Amino acid sequence: DSEGNVLGLLKGSEGIQTVALDAHLDTVFPEGTDVKVKIKNDTLYAPGIGDDTRGLTMLLTLLETLKTNQIQPKHNVLFVGSVGEEGLGDLRGVKHLFREGGPRIDSWIAIDGGSIGRVNNKALGSYRYRVTFKGPGGHSWGAFGLANPHHALGEAISNFVAAADQYTAQGPKTSYNVGVISGGTSINSVPFESSMQIDIRSVEPSRLDAMEALLEEATQIALDHQNGIKRRGPDLTLEVEKIGNRPSGELPDTLPFVQRTLAATTYFGTTPYLTRGSTNSNIPISKGIPAVTIGRGGNGGKAHSLDEWWINEEGHKAIQLALVLLLSEAGMD
Repeated sequence: DSEGNVLGLLKGSEGIQTVALDAHLDTVFPEGTDVKVKIKNDTLYAPGIGDDTRGLTMLLTLLETLKTNQIQPKHNVLFVGSVGEEGLGDLRGVKHLFREGGPRIDSWIAIDGGSIGRVNNKALGSYRYRVTFKGPGGHSWGAFGLANPHHALGEAISNFVAAADQYTAQGPKTSYNVGVISGGTSINSVPFESSMQIDIRSVEPSRLDAMEALLEEATQIALDHQNGIKRRGPDLTLEVEKIGNRPSGELPDTLPFVQRTLAATTYFGTTPYLTRGSTNSNIPISKGIPAVTIGRGGNGGKAHSLDEWWINEEGHKAIQLALVLLLSEAGMD
């Protein structure tokens, strides 16, 4: 589609409703990364081999199984290879699907994560920001006295952490993290730009808004203070840009779709457990649409690293579980 998702529609005999089965196409690695699979004994090594290449192979296997065995679902099945799940992608692929005027989707199954016992029916929301201070910059000696963007950023971080630590010490769990700091050209230059990227997460949407207010106040105080103590030159400028918005939400444990997922997991000899996470299912869950994220099975590790690995230990159970869950939703003739 226009956002980059790869879609395949298997029409149902009745076709009244549509069940979506999703795995994400993107990885955390930059374009050009060597992703050739290396096999050592029973272990597969490659960046993204589990997250979410394994999910994509499951999706294609399920489609092939339905077609080869002439299994006709009653409802439509939309197979989705989605984009923008990782990093700053902000779930853009799934947001596009659930936009106003998008395709009808009545329930959603995402394949992501490890254990098949995990049933994710709760969405962990997050806000992400890029905060940037800018100034004229100059020589560390000759331009001394100019407002320094790094000084402002450092003060802003100190202000924010102090306020955020106090706020998050009580109430529903909320986290914050300054994950990236950048700017400057050399040790003897007043920087012309200083920026940071911040990740804020919470189980409660209103607390994300409260943390946003704390961030805006902390950065504004730093800006005003640094501009107030400069000895010459123009003022610093400040931009607080929201670069990510993953909505929170949760589905009741008693929802029939969730209960069917738990029952199917139990059938395959695994004790299921309900979880909260940040996955493509955030979007349908936030809209009240039945959705779960299930594991890809097997055994893997070192996700989001160049040494990621995966072993096909009873991996067939994950495929069978996904098939049972899919047909319990889509029905069959």
